[in-house]
Amino acid sequence: MPNAVHWIIICSLLTQPAFAAPRNYVLQPDISDVTFDVPFGPDLITGSFPIARADLTLDFDNVAASTIAVDLDVTGAKASFPFAASAMRGPKVLDAQTYPTISFVSSTVARDGKDAIITGNITLRGVTKPAVLRATIWRQKGHEAGDLSALTIRLTGQLNRLDFGAAGWADMVGDTVNLDIMARIKRVD
Repeated sequence: MPNAVHWIIICSLLTQPAFAAPRNYVLQPDISDVTFDVPFGPDLITGSFPIARADLTLDFDNVAASTIAVDLDVTGAKASFPFAASAMRGPKVLDAQTYPTISFVSSTVARDGKDAIITGNITLRGVTKPAVLRATIWRQKGHEAGDLSALTIRLTGQLNRLDFGAAGWADMVGDTVNLDIMARIKRVD
């Protein structure tokens, strides 16, 4: 029969978080969206980008060990106004022919209450600038508490298109682009 010291050791092990290594996740592109909006006079131009690649490693016990790298396909960008998509992909804004991807690579991930703040770099039109995204994460519908195998992450942030040389039609289109990303991911294991 174990003595009191054994019980203390057993109890302390049971109350420690389980050893959790960083886990790799894959994006579910068919149910994920990368959307944006930007002022267009009194209206908004809204649109979306297809995701070309996403490498996600999440560690829920040590959030700082998490990493995110995403490439968006500029050539497949869509916009709410028919002419806007073509103009946006053209040489005065995103120049999709020369720069077919927009990339984001995280440098730090930190908890902020129930959310996370992801700091990293966005490369757009060959220019790399720092960016900050706020992330909220939850289990996908139908998954039980504690099941981290299928997750939804909502990321929001802003960038100034002029910082990247995407200056076309500045007299009609605003400078601040709002990002709203809804990523559905599954753990690989």
